[in-house]
Amino acid sequence: MTTHTAETSPLIRARVAGFLYLMLLPAPFGLIYVPSRLVVSGDAAATASNIMASESLFRLGIVSNLLVQIVNIFVVLALYQLLKPVNKNMASLMAIFVLVGVSIGMLNELTQLAVLRLLSGADYLTVFTTDQLKGLVYLFLRLHSQGLLIAQIFWGLWLFPMGYLVFKSGFLPRILGILLMIGCFGYVIDSFAAFLGYNVSIIFFTSWGELLFTLWLLIKGVNVEQWEKRALESA
Repeated sequence: MTTHTAETSPLIRARVAGFLYLMLLPAPFGLIYVPSRLVVSGDAAATASNIMASESLFRLGIVSNLLVQIVNIFVVLALYQLLKPVNKNMASLMAIFVLVGVSIGMLNELTQLAVLRLLSGADYLTVFTTDQLKGLVYLFLRLHSQGLLIAQIFWGLWLFPMGYLVFKSGFLPRILGILLMIGCFGYVIDSFAAFLGYNVSIIFFTSWGELLFTLWLLIKGVNVEQWEKRALESA
């Protein structure tokens, strides 16, 4: 009975981590799909009209973004438990980067909630003209995009210690660790390039490691013998 528990425990941890990671797949709904449907680049009036006409979709985007951040917390906790036998300090750094990114991402949704308040028609907003309100709506949406770029830095940074841990683990393929570390640079480069005024988008080419890592955890799990060896060494 003891042997069976020891053998299955790391596999369960790996598959739980993979399942939770898979739950992040809907993230593009709130981050990409909803803005693409409602935001008209450079046109504050059309954007405000779209949001008022599809308020439910806009609210659903906000809820989706918040839920993704919450799931992120559970993802990193599961991965911390799986990878801490390799190097506890690096696993802690991985968790810190995620938690910072989650905090920024959650707080950033205030800008979208502000949009709803500006379009609510409340009496205290009568000091603004209609055009001013629409301009403020567009401003807050642009600030939301900038906030995402800041959060994205940490969405990238956590991949480096995670990739390092995977590479050094011995119970997961090294190539996955390399791909995860490459993914780190994709997020970070895209964010800082945007702040410098350059339109760069390399995430699509560098983020495949995350998908492959998720599938590996779900399908293959980990090398139980090597994981237990690491766990004994770190005890």
